[in-house]
Amino acid sequence: MQDTENMQQEAQQQRSRRGIYLLPNMITTAAMFSGFYAIVAAMDGRFEGAAVAIFIAMILDGLDGRVARLTNTQSDFGVQYDSLSDMVCFGLAPALVVYEWSLKSMTSVGWAKLGWLAAFVYAASAALRLARFNAQVATAEKGYFRGLPSPSAAGVLAGLVWAATDFGLTGESLVYVAFVLTISMGLLMVSNIRYHSFKEINFKNRVPFVAILVVVLVYVFASIDPPKVLFAGFLIYAIFGIVYTLVGIRNRRRTRKRSE
Repeated sequence: MQDTENMQQEAQQQRSRRGIYLLPNMITTAAMFSGFYAIVAAMDGRFEGAAVAIFIAMILDGLDGRVARLTNTQSDFGVQYDSLSDMVCFGLAPALVVYEWSLKSMTSVGWAKLGWLAAFVYAASAALRLARFNAQVATAEKGYFRGLPSPSAAGVLAGLVWAATDFGLTGESLVYVAFVLTISMGLLMVSNIRYHSFKEINFKNRVPFVAILVVVLVYVFASIDPPKVLFAGFLIYAIFGIVYTLVGIRNRRRTRKRSE
């Protein structure tokens, strides 16, 4: 009798393993939908909506993992699904949006291939960045990312499109800026530059009252002019990683010289 009950429990556990958790994967699907919508909107010439959709995907991408941890619904399927969603939202979508908005106008200056090649370099770099992250997730530093995170790279490109549209500038007038930023963000993603991950922040712990005031001020500052603030914020984050890494290299060289 006991053996029969054990067999039934094992069979039930096996059936439950075949299923997937709905809530976190539903949020991941919503993020992927936002990334796909960004591509469709860019093809229709609605670049502001495309850029906003990428930022919405970014918010949803940050939620699915936290919801999975809070509800204890983490799974290997969810990890892989989230990675594929990231490729759509932060790899293909930004590359195609910036191409439709600006890079394809490089045909008018005689550099037709460079436009789509730059977009491909970004998309391929995002794929390599995600593959490397998944392969090294067990041994990676908790406080830092190796290479620019793909959502941050996407934030720079989407922020550029949104801010330029808000200023009334066309992609053709900023084609060289778009080209340089697209290539740069792609190379930063596959680089060994260290970027702060902010994962050590524990939202369950108590914080001083002034911390809440800072959060309120950040929200107020961001709401003043979201396109420009988001573009500047992600661009500063991308540049800060370069500066931080260079300063660390210089300090290590000084330490070696002193020890010698």
